[in-house]
Amino acid sequence: MPRTSAGLLLHRVGPGGRVEVLIGHMGGPFWARRDAGAWSIPKGEYGPGEEPREVALREFAEELGAPAPVTDLVPLGEVRQAGGKRLTAFAAEGDFDAAAAVSNTFSLEWPPRSGRVQQVPEIDRAAWVGVEEAREKLVAGQVPLLDRLLGLPAVQRSGDDSSH
Repeated sequence: MPRTSAGLLLHRVGPGGRVEVLIGHMGGPFWARRDAGAWSIPKGEYGPGEEPREVALREFAEELGAPAPVTDLVPLGEVRQAGGKRLTAFAAEGDFDAAAAVSNTFSLEWPPRSGRVQQVPEIDRAAWVGVEEAREKLVAGQVPLLDRLLGLPAVQRSGDDSSH
């Protein structure tokens, strides 16, 4: 059975009316020197009986250190990521201080098979970026979420969707 996760794509209208999204750079030594394809929306795995919407809100808080500044979530559907993991995503308009993000941590053996275990943040930094920049930074499996976001009527009305 494929692993499942849920996440939240927070968006806002930035300078010049362009749509911006909040993304996080994945933590740990593997991602440390990478930028393109090394960012993600705040997300996390869930199991049977858990509601993806609730998981998306929980994971936002865990990975960024504060609750999502929203209550209304718009479903963006599901995408498949590398390795077959399924991600159910939601969009919401809101603002968040990316510079204040503080992620939870996880244990990682590094270097692999070294026996040395260290705690690393799931997200080591967060940033607001325009949609075109997000296309370059996000892991490939999450890029289709940007087009789905730009296709939402509320986003088309509130921002410049010419970056589509």
